[in-house]
Amino acid sequence: MDNFKAYNLYNYKNIAEVASLSNEMIEAIEVVGRVLPFKTNSYVIENLIDWSNIPNDPMFTLTFPRKEMLAASDYNKIKSLLDSQASKSEIDNAVKEIRLTLNPNPAGQAYNIPIFNGQKLDGVQHKYRETVLFFPPQGQGCHAYCTFCFRWPQFAKLDDLRFEMKRTELLYDYLESQPLVTDLLITGGDPLIMPTKQLIAYIEPLLTDKFNHIRTIRIGTRALTYHPYRFTDEKDSEELMQLFRRVVESGRNLAIQVQINHPVELSTPQAERAIKAILATGAQIRSQSPLLNHINADATIWTAMWRRQADLGIIPYYMFVVRDTGSKSFFEVPLEKGANIYRDAYSSISGICRTVRGPSMSSDPGKIEIVGITEVAGKKAFVLRFLQGRNPDWVGRPFFAKYDPKATWLDDLRPLEGEDKFFFEQDDEL
Repeated sequence: MDNFKAYNLYNYKNIAEVASLSNEMIEAIEVVGRVLPFKTNSYVIENLIDWSNIPNDPMFTLTFPRKEMLAASDYNKIKSLLDSQASKSEIDNAVKEIRLTLNPNPAGQAYNIPIFNGQKLDGVQHKYRETVLFFPPQGQGCHAYCTFCFRWPQFAKLDDLRFEMKRTELLYDYLESQPLVTDLLITGGDPLIMPTKQLIAYIEPLLTDKFNHIRTIRIGTRALTYHPYRFTDEKDSEELMQLFRRVVESGRNLAIQVQINHPVELSTPQAERAIKAILATGAQIRSQSPLLNHINADATIWTAMWRRQADLGIIPYYMFVVRDTGSKSFFEVPLEKGANIYRDAYSSISGICRTVRGPSMSSDPGKIEIVGITEVAGKKAFVLRFLQGRNPDWVGRPFFAKYDPKATWLDDLRPLEGEDKFFFEQDDEL
């Protein structure tokens, strides 16, 4: 195994020395990295980034801050404070002020936190009837941070906006009281940064008869593409694989839900070995990614990515619309373009790859798919439908929105003429 080294705002110049980063790139890391968390590692640097193509290399852009990821006014404000050697408290206050303007908890996540026996479960989210999310305190980090990450407050100094469940017994009590919940998603951050024995402590109680209604355990992780050795070469990798086997042998489904944003992430022998090790346990691997400008906003990339995933035994699961938080303005793609990219890629793959859904907006009311564009009463309109909803009755319901070529998110869309609100907004008022 390669020696794993992590790089962040405090030691990135070790990279700069060997990668010949320009002064402008170094400045962007120092300025943007104050606002949006920055972390990468030796595996990404040595195996995934094409250093002859920076700053335009997709994997470089995916993991290194770039100047354009902040609004010019915000960038200049932080740069000016750094140049003038302002006090730490002055810089920290300015950084926090900017962070709070970046919609740090999108899609109404604060409303997803359940209250159980009069107590708010801060590290649990329950938005959809069948699925509960669990944020273990030991999973509040990643092997590397994606520059588009919508969970960036988990890594920033915004403790009052971070989701973290410190009293696991409350999670179990809550799940026991929810017989309609079938799926538990262990997320973060990345749960696979924690030692296997800690993960065992969380999962083993769920394999008892008390929780027979929990049919699927999902683990959201970036380790497969940012640190694949986690599954094969670390001192507790075999113990992790044994845990996966025990979950499957209990009669439950185990879904390893991975982010794969570009085909290069599946191009290494280390990633292939990790995939084989996971699948050998009986677990599934399901992939998802947002559609990202500067990274994968091209149908040929998605075609190659889905085909490669299917060849390796990974199930393509979701194409997302990049969420309205953090560096969205840098990565966003108009909804119309996104729908066309999805359709072109989808039509270029065989049926075995067509398990993917999207492009989907994980918005406040639910996961809303952009089905396409049609004409209604002689005018162009978006066709949309719910893949998931806060209200289960919304799932599968199609609806229309006025055509807007500049729209990049649900909030940009308006109902058709004669309608004041979308049907789900009216339902929320009842």
